[in-house]
Amino acid sequence: MPATSREKKENELRRYYVALYQTWGAQHWWPAETRFEVVVGAYLTQNTAWTNVERALTALRGAQLLSIEGIRHVKLAKLERLIRSSGYFRQKAQRLKTFVAFLDRQYGGALDQMFSEPTHKLRERLLDLNGVGPETADSILLYAGNHAVFVVDAYTRRILDRHKILPAKAGYEDIRDLFQRALTPLAHDQQRMSASAPHLDSGFRGAAHSPSAMSTAPRTALTQLYNEMHGLIVGVGKRYCKKSKPACEACPLRSFLPADRTPKTK
Repeated sequence: MPATSREKKENELRRYYVALYQTWGAQHWWPAETRFEVVVGAYLTQNTAWTNVERALTALRGAQLLSIEGIRHVKLAKLERLIRSSGYFRQKAQRLKTFVAFLDRQYGGALDQMFSEPTHKLRERLLDLNGVGPETADSILLYAGNHAVFVVDAYTRRILDRHKILPAKAGYEDIRDLFQRALTPLAHDQQRMSASAPHLDSGFRGAAHSPSAMSTAPRTALTQLYNEMHGLIVGVGKRYCKKSKPACEACPLRSFLPADRTPKTK
């Protein structure tokens, strides 16, 4: 029986993962020491570069406020000052306050209790919070809570569009579902691929960071797979699949480009 269009797309994404992981190895994303730091980072990274988020996290850590208790008790004006580098700091400060209030009200201030909720139920609750869209909710679920959900970002959309897999304006849930269907069969091969993947000292490695408490925390094979694929896509997007002047010639995914998108050699 011939493969359907959807099956072809899923097969293609599996090949992308294998090619990128064999080239760059583990990405150690999300870089954080605690689950709450991941949550804060997921809010702060909205509409800004990660370098700006790191500055804000460093400021919070230096003020000894990078904790649930710290965000709960800090004055809003001070919180705004500390996270100013992340942009939209007034909105983000209020949203962090809103999250902690939600955590206190619904789960007694305990992340363990919150993340013990079924994925679909917790996702709906997160999406009801002011300032939490699908990408932020899924980042919290995957990287802080170890729930098996795939995170879709602007890099993902750009790569899919340029490779003619899905248009950039495709629905978030359609993209997420495609990746989850595509990657799930690879979960049982993750350990084998990890053994032969490049290590941290092997030069440029996508969006790789040094290992952190959160990036090395125990997780299921499927959750780890979603974690790695998202990090690998970020590496492609930042280094090669840029919004303007993409560097297709050197991209590890160049061989997968459709013929009419493949750059001409001079």
